[in-house]
Amino acid sequence: MALDLNYLENEIIDQFLFDDSKRPWIIGFSGGKDSTMLLQVVWRSLLKIDPFLRQTRRIYIVCNDTLVENPRIVKFINSTLSKIQEAAVHYELPITVHQTTPELENSFWVKLIGLGYPAPNKFYRWCTERLKINPTTKFITEKINENGEAIILLGTRSAESSARAASIKKHEVKGQRLRKHQLPNSYVYAPIKDVTTNELWQYLNQVPPPWGGTNKELITLYRNANAGDCPLVIDESTPSCGNSRFGCWTCTVVNKDKSMEGLIENGEEWMSPLMEIRNFLVETRDNPEKYRQKERRNKTISENLWGPYTFNTRVEILTRILKAQKNIQKEEGVELITHQEMVLIQYYWYRDCFFKTRVSDIYNSIYKTKIDMSKQEEKFKQESDLLKESCKNEQKDVDLIQDLLALQKTKTLMIRKRGLQADIENRLDQYLESDKKSNN
Repeated sequence: MALDLNYLENEIIDQFLFDDSKRPWIIGFSGGKDSTMLLQVVWRSLLKIDPFLRQTRRIYIVCNDTLVENPRIVKFINSTLSKIQEAAVHYELPITVHQTTPELENSFWVKLIGLGYPAPNKFYRWCTERLKINPTTKFITEKINENGEAIILLGTRSAESSARAASIKKHEVKGQRLRKHQLPNSYVYAPIKDVTTNELWQYLNQVPPPWGGTNKELITLYRNANAGDCPLVIDESTPSCGNSRFGCWTCTVVNKDKSMEGLIENGEEWMSPLMEIRNFLVETRDNPEKYRQKERRNKTISENLWGPYTFNTRVEILTRILKAQKNIQKEEGVELITHQEMVLIQYYWYRDCFFKTRVSDIYNSIYKTKIDMSKQEEKFKQESDLLKESCKNEQKDVDLIQDLLALQKTKTLMIRKRGLQADIENRLDQYLESDKKSNN
């Protein structure tokens, strides 16, 4: 193997031991080939360090789950993360595993079905920031606040693409391993940046993961899907996962999801309904005159701009999701949309005065259950009428209060109210700033 593993591991050991600041390491792990090699190399390096000295620095493995990841990949990654955490305890490594997820109010289905956001395209990728960047940035920021600074380890490689090579070269500091990240008091360390793709695959084939098992399943996934992994996204410079990369099964940034097509062709036929839903989302996005409102959420109408999805479109999307979920849930144990998301979607439908069809109506018709939400509907109607009367039909004030109520509802559904006060204060600040600008 042309790759000098001893040199690579010694570099990591040197960085770990001789950085007196003891800044925590945050390892971005996507479960793909690059982040797997990164973690394996770091892990093997740590095992060469005296156990006492290993405990001088905390190491956090952070993996982002958008809640709409390819279910086949989710199953594989969750199994891997479980093995990693168990092995870290066994080897007495200062490693803990963490998964970040979008806040409920920012989940893909709440935005798309609840508020009518159109499916993303390459010009309007509203999903990337909400599903990927914000959750992971929040975690990293918390660790920076706790420790003053942090070092982020990424599996970026110059050989991955010309754009990635240019980005690495642009930000690197000659003679130094670390480069500044755009987050304050954070640094990026890319130990495998000079590893070629051939060297990477040779490594994964020859060196088993130190947390147990082999890399055979990972290699098979790549072969079956003809795919590349979707890296941990911590800023907007990271490209879309589109083309043939493992990522969100709902991704409409590209015309065809080659990775999902590859998996279906290689035996994962149960994913066909997911492909159909994804293709339907592309259709709804590309035909606004059929699927979207002319009026935008701010009540304005523009000749060249369309508003959110119509209520019928949102009902149709939810119906397709629940039908697909019912068909695959028993055999594959896959959940496409959570109950918390459905409750918040219903709240937004009530808020937008959509009473014709309830989420429970759709769910009951598919799952043959008898969930009754008529009491919640009547309660919301009463609250809505009282709110409009109290605000003397000032729509801006009504929208603010409804937004704050939705925020509180989100925290309640997640059974936690941590950060609610700060979130409310931020919304009020945004409202006051907007009001100030409108009055100038």
